[in-house]
Amino acid sequence: MAMFAKLAVSSPDFENLGRIPERLSADGGNETPIVELSGAPEGTVELALIVNDPDAPLPNGFTHWVVYGIPADATTLDLAAEGVRVGPMGAGQPTWYGPQPPAGHGPHHYFFHAYALGAPVEGTPTREEFLAQYADSVLETARYVGTFSRD
Repeated sequence: MAMFAKLAVSSPDFENLGRIPERLSADGGNETPIVELSGAPEGTVELALIVNDPDAPLPNGFTHWVVYGIPADATTLDLAAEGVRVGPMGAGQPTWYGPQPPAGHGPHHYFFHAYALGAPVEGTPTREEFLAQYADSVLETARYVGTFSRD
């Protein structure tokens, strides 16, 4: 009987549903989180990672990170790897933008969505453009969630 891998995304920086460390927040140093990946299904051409805060008081939440061109066999996200491209986050810059919810807004949830894709992503679309243009290319998805709040 064949064993089937299941796409997974995680971070050693925080537990699933745990608090994201201050050093990764926009106000605490804006360090890039370590992201681990595994289990891309057969036929995966590349992986994509999108980090979104649906609790942000905006129609589509706020996108904190968009990464394309991740090799299908990657075990750790390497932004320097050949072909890896960072797309525009919610304010338009191609960078990680750590959590910075409004003070007193309560805990926000930061969804790290990994996508196994059967077709390569062209360029660096926004989160919304990616979801609209590449939905048919998604073979499998996985998510990992961190929380953050500011008093």
